Amino acid sequence: MSSIQKETKKITTNTLQRMKAHGEKISMLTAYDFSFAKIIDNAGIDVLLVGDSASNVMAGHETTLPITLEQMIYHASSVIRGISRCLVVVDLPFGSYQSNSEIALASAIRIMKETGAHAIKLEGGEEVLESVKRIISAGIPVMGHLGLTPQSIYKFGTYNVRAKEEEEANKLRNDAKLLEEVGCFGIVLEKIPAQLAREVTENVSIPTIGIGAGKYCDGQVLVMHDMLGINTEFKPRFLRQYLNLYEEITGAVQQYVNDVKTNSFPSDSESY
Repeated sequence: MSSIQKETKKITTNTLQRMKAHGEKISMLTAYDFSFAKIIDNAGIDVLLVGDSASNVMAGHETTLPITLEQMIYHASSVIRGISRCLVVVDLPFGSYQSNSEIALASAIRIMKETGAHAIKLEGGEEVLESVKRIISAGIPVMGHLGLTPQSIYKFGTYNVRAKEEEEANKLRNDAKLLEEVGCFGIVLEKIPAQLAREVTENVSIPTIGIGAGKYCDGQVLVMHDMLGINTEFKPRFLRQYLNLYEEITGAVQQYVNDVKTNSFPSDSESY
């Protein structure tokens, strides 16, 4: 572990700020349940994101849009019970903050009160600024999310790299500064050119967390199911798969089925 990690019993937003200042990279993964949250926290992760990607990997939906606030609260509550050290950030789901800032604040308050989470994350820049301001004014830490914003997938019509054209890149630069100015403690940069991510990272004082945004961000985030090889269909260029749990689990289940069928399980030593 690094010096900052060693001296920190509990990761906070302030810890992340110090890590950026010292050039120490921030590790972030998604989690959606107690068991995996406990494993990942014990492994030394800095931040766990209870992502609205639960809509995809836990519920099987095509997009993140269907997941509800109540479902996000359920997943976040499960994660919180499994951790002791890392910072837990929870996505505000689609429809829980876009219409007006009062609804956004009410949604954020529900997550904080009912789950025990440490912060929330929402997508967008200038268009959601009033919601961000209101939530932060209530004392709730907010992480921004720019670039490819999956909740807007039907607007984009594609999951291709964002901000390749100068007009969109300029908007992203401006949005990043706006989010910093209103008090966000960090920003996720998703699927944008690495050099643009580097420029944004160097020009804001708050940490940037990249996913498909190159190595110059202050940290990186991946979806747990992708990096552990549980999900086999999603293989983007930016994903590094660290295990192939799909094959491991399939093999274990097949062996169990065989052992039951052949009456080799349970054995005498596994009986009372």
